[in-house]
Amino acid sequence: MLGKLRIILISFCIIAVQGCDSDAWNNPYPDIKGSDNALYTSFSERPKHLDPAISYNADEWIFTNQIYEPPLQYHYLKRPYELMPLIAQSLPTVTYLDKDQKVLAQDAPIELIAYSVYQIKIKPGILYQQHPAFAKKEGTDEFLYQNLTAQDVHDKHTLQDFTKTATREVEAADFIYQIKRLADPTLNSPILGLMENYIVGLKEFAVKLQKEYRELGISENNTSFFDLRTRELEGVKLIDKYTYEIKLYGKYPQFSYWLAMPFYAPMPWEAVKFYAQNVLLKKNISLDWYPVGTGPYTLAKNNPNLQMVLAKNPTFHGERYPSSGEASDGEKGLLKFAGQPLPFLDKIIFILEKESIPYWSKFLQGYYDQSGISADNFDQALNASASGNLELTKELMDKGIRVASSIQPTNFYWGFNMLDEVVGGYSEKQKKLRQAISIAVDMEEYVNIFLNGNAVVAQGPLPPSIFGFNEDKRAKNPYIYDVNTKDQNRKSIAFAKELLKQAGYPEGIDSKTQKPLVLFYDAIVTGTGEAQSQFSWLRKQFQKIGIELVVRATQYNRFQDKMRNGDFQIYFWGWNADYPDPENFLFLLYGKNSKLKKDGENASNYENLKFDALFEQIKSMENTPERKALLGQMLAIAQEDAPWIWGFHPKTFVLRQAWVNPFKTNAMSRNTLKYMSIEPSLRTVDRLNWNKPIIWPLVLGFICFILVCIPAYLTYWHKTKSPLLLKKPVDLKEK
Repeated sequence: MLGKLRIILISFCIIAVQGCDSDAWNNPYPDIKGSDNALYTSFSERPKHLDPAISYNADEWIFTNQIYEPPLQYHYLKRPYELMPLIAQSLPTVTYLDKDQKVLAQDAPIELIAYSVYQIKIKPGILYQQHPAFAKKEGTDEFLYQNLTAQDVHDKHTLQDFTKTATREVEAADFIYQIKRLADPTLNSPILGLMENYIVGLKEFAVKLQKEYRELGISENNTSFFDLRTRELEGVKLIDKYTYEIKLYGKYPQFSYWLAMPFYAPMPWEAVKFYAQNVLLKKNISLDWYPVGTGPYTLAKNNPNLQMVLAKNPTFHGERYPSSGEASDGEKGLLKFAGQPLPFLDKIIFILEKESIPYWSKFLQGYYDQSGISADNFDQALNASASGNLELTKELMDKGIRVASSIQPTNFYWGFNMLDEVVGGYSEKQKKLRQAISIAVDMEEYVNIFLNGNAVVAQGPLPPSIFGFNEDKRAKNPYIYDVNTKDQNRKSIAFAKELLKQAGYPEGIDSKTQKPLVLFYDAIVTGTGEAQSQFSWLRKQFQKIGIELVVRATQYNRFQDKMRNGDFQIYFWGWNADYPDPENFLFLLYGKNSKLKKDGENASNYENLKFDALFEQIKSMENTPERKALLGQMLAIAQEDAPWIWGFHPKTFVLRQAWVNPFKTNAMSRNTLKYMSIEPSLRTVDRLNWNKPIIWPLVLGFICFILVCIPAYLTYWHKTKSPLLLKKPVDLKEK
């Protein structure tokens, strides 16, 4: 018995000692050291594409923008947003030509400009990351891994299993190669439809490739290397090793913004050929899975079901933290590292988190370095001050956590299919149906219920901070609000019902068929309770004017098919600015960008000839008062036609731990992780302090256990130590 008690006591001591080490006690990822110079963050959706010719959403760009480098980037600190060279030596020089290829003056009238030629010079000495695609057999120019057999890769399961790697210098030809890849029919680049309208000869080049691929039997399911270097594209021209040109139709000043996106980053042909080998594709070793770039980070680990890791690129060409910004940046500590080499972090560790509550708990424990604020934890994070402003709760302030907020240049909206015979069309009756629905869907209520009031209700397609947006808070959509009254409240339901009656649906009854009006809303399945609440809310909005709304929830892939085929009536979608120009939002309503007809981004398939004509004017203009006036005309047309239920522009909050150095959110640029830095030693201390194990219940339980055991032990001791029991037994037979 005594031996058992000793074992219990020793075990308790071991547990208590381990409990004093918080990393062993509750660390959700004990295999990673919190003292490392690494940022801990998360991702919620598996990135589908990491190929820069295809990738086009925020879940993917958070990775690709740290790995790939286009010619230009946005200045990290300056506002308004300003373009600057990245791996280009300077901003592109632009030459305007007339229809006879003669050079025009820089201030030539737009109608005379037939072509724009962008000349780009890149910096010499920039190297790609180390990669097996560049490896050669020792002492030769023969590539080591470009002709692999099944036997060669039988023991290769990831890119890291290839033992030999090499690098080479970036050349201007690599940028041209990537532009040609936009037309590759096996890639289906999302910007091909738009770029065909601008890059000279790109449309014809794409058609020619489709024909050649078809003849050779090349497809998404049957790949082989097709050397695009041997195919000429009229609109791109190699000048020398470090200089190339891109020729555009007309004047398109927004093209410089595109040169700050990964679509225009350099791509080495060696990597494309390496990944085109079927023996690698069968093992899911592809360019879509393992990027090849020049940026500050490389993808060191790709396990989208658990964790993705970016690691500092040893061959990075180097860049320095900016020395200037806005006037207040110095006071905010944003110039603390001016002139120091980038990047600051050794690693960026992304951990899969599907739910917001566990993420929030880990953030409060110090196991994540930054966090957003969801509806689930809003009240734990922010309080309304006496002045009505939102501020951090005392709990977070005591931890040294800081908050940054901004209104995003983003549109979320419900759209109508303008080709649908019920909700679409341009007659007065069809317009009034959409206007009535837009009045009934109370966006102020939606923002208060589902977004905690943290969004700006949209009045049109342009968000705040974009040229053409009316900064006057009193400026309201006259078809939705009573603009001639002092309060400018949303028009009444009675007014909406009158519009519905004029549209031919009195009290929601079709005057032709005498049947109730039933509309269909195609939504993306999320499986969350909040989504179901939103569906219920939206149905009630339609019911206010007598319309029945049927929600058809579908998986994202199926939803995309419906949008491409025009098989829907109402949908919900959003758009985040690619670049800070109104053209980037108004093209969502441009007729020639129709999703059904042109596979563009105009998901509503809206087409108004007056709107389109004005779009053709403003898309090539500088930001002048004249352009602003034309934008006002476009806004008025769209408000009247109501192809969208004008939704909202979200306000985002980002919380950062005390050990994260001051960081400036940049809504236009996604390559800013190189500017982020932390104090690992402070994080280690705070983690220990915040996660001290509470062991007194264990101690109390142990004491109670001892107290219970003492009587039993004493009884046992008395029995085994009794003098009577120690005497030698008497043999009665001997007596």
